[in-house]
Amino acid sequence: MTQYDDRVQYQRDKISAEEWAKGVKTIHAHSLDSMWYDTRPQDTEDGKTVIDVEFNSGIIRRTLNEKDGSGTYIFGKALTGQELVDKFIKYS
Repeated sequence: MTQYDDRVQYQRDKISAEEWAKGVKTIHAHSLDSMWYDTRPQDTEDGKTVIDVEFNSGIIRRTLNEKDGSGTYIFGKALTGQELVDKFIKYS
């Protein structure tokens, strides 16, 4: 039965990694238009502020200030499968 040990461990790690991916890595409230991931510099023109929340999965969710026009935008692509498990193992 030991031939399945690697598969069982991978599935355990994958389940843990999927839960970990939902966690917040950083929160950044700013008015900068020079963020490395920013494809929407118009969100911070004329001193407008945004809140960018980076998740462990690799995505960044931007929320615009209510008075400047509310909205939510997603940057990046969420890691899945082996890439997610590898990152989880590296950082846990």
